[in-house]
Amino acid sequence: MRIATFVIASVFSLPLVFAACGGSEEKDADPFDTLQACYDDHHSGAESLPIQQAIVVCCIDHPIAGVHPSCLDSQVACVGHVRAALDTTVTDNDISAACTTYISQK
Repeated sequence: MRIATFVIASVFSLPLVFAACGGSEEKDADPFDTLQACYDDHHSGAESLPIQQAIVVCCIDHPIAGVHPSCLDSQVACVGHVRAALDTTVTDNDISAACTTYISQK
């Protein structure tokens, strides 16, 4: 009797455990054609993230032109890539700080 109760309880509780744990799917992985479009969406859009955070989110969470993660593999390469991809209103200091965070979190 105890085994049957355990089996029945397991059958009903196992789907709840899987639902609570969620899937491996990324929450916010919308692709963007350009880093600028992603940055604009996260910095100037509804989220209004600070400059550096918007850059990091785009570099880590979103495929940019099919590349994910999109801001390359070193601090220097990231800075050059992001500087070329974003408009001049974003300062070099913000880009450098964002790339430092990106490299450490990647």
